[in-house]
Amino acid sequence: MSSVTTFEINEPLDMHLHLRDGDMLKLVGPLTSNTFSGALIMPNLVPPVTTKEALLSYKQRIKEACEGDTFEPYCTLFFQNDYSYEFLEDVKDDIIGIKLYPAGITTNSETGVSSMDVEVLRPTLESMSKLGIPLCVHGETNGFVMDREKEFMPIYESIAAAFPDLTIIMEHITTADAVELMDKYDNLHATVTLHHLLITLDDVAGGMLQPHLFCKPIAKRPEDRSALLDAALKAHPKLMFGSDSAPHPKHKKECCGCAAGVFTSPIALQVLTELFEKYQALENLNAFVSLNAQKIYNFKPLTKKIKLVKKDFVVPEIYEYKNENVVPMYAGETLSWSIED
Repeated sequence: MSSVTTFEINEPLDMHLHLRDGDMLKLVGPLTSNTFSGALIMPNLVPPVTTKEALLSYKQRIKEACEGDTFEPYCTLFFQNDYSYEFLEDVKDDIIGIKLYPAGITTNSETGVSSMDVEVLRPTLESMSKLGIPLCVHGETNGFVMDREKEFMPIYESIAAAFPDLTIIMEHITTADAVELMDKYDNLHATVTLHHLLITLDDVAGGMLQPHLFCKPIAKRPEDRSALLDAALKAHPKLMFGSDSAPHPKHKKECCGCAAGVFTSPIALQVLTELFEKYQALENLNAFVSLNAQKIYNFKPLTKKIKLVKKDFVVPEIYEYKNENVVPMYAGETLSWSIED
């Protein structure tokens, strides 16, 4: 039994986050900015963030929603095949990376890339490589749902080989194959979510369907979870925490045609501390949730120290703001760690 009663995390970073927009942004933004120093923000709005004007406007709305907190939104552009070198050079200092979505593969990705052929992607990727702009990728095909990430592995390899100077982030990896692939190319890195460290497909659909655990990429097999957890607990230097916390209103989760996404922002640090303590790996948590990202993306976050205490925290059943609401993972359950006020 661990005797640790307090634990501090310096500059916690969430390197894959959905904040949405409007009242949903105003609801979920502070639930991250209160405890994280910064977060890499996804650009899949409607319409997606593809221009400098849209980028700067969205960043300003995020800062207004998170006003009063020490927090930096690290924004991204939605990948387009025809971004010019001049455009990317102009916007470089305002973004931390560019996010590539295969068309229709996840929420609001209908205008994503329809061909993953390297030559089709080359104009933008070549400019990104020269300018040092990282590429973040939702790596799934349109194949059988359990095999989509595995089928995408050759695409990662072709991009990594064709652009060895391009920093590539395999987002929210879910398989043992992806963990293994990280070490095959120097320029391949990855994020992993909280929920993929904890659940398998059995937790989602093995009994009664659990809509608030349904996400894309879908949770995989126990051996995949074990590989992800092992890499995270060891703070593999090419792996970062990225929650992929994806808020959807309760009525869009608890319905026919359930939306994909798990909302973990308000519980992420508490559950990670609980998890790393369970496996006697607390000494690696700061690297997993902050230091690795700083090295991979080569940036210095805002100074912020979060103190966690061994004290029960009852997860709210729902978070609400005006007409928006969202149900968190572990709603109504008790966690063993709390964030000190």
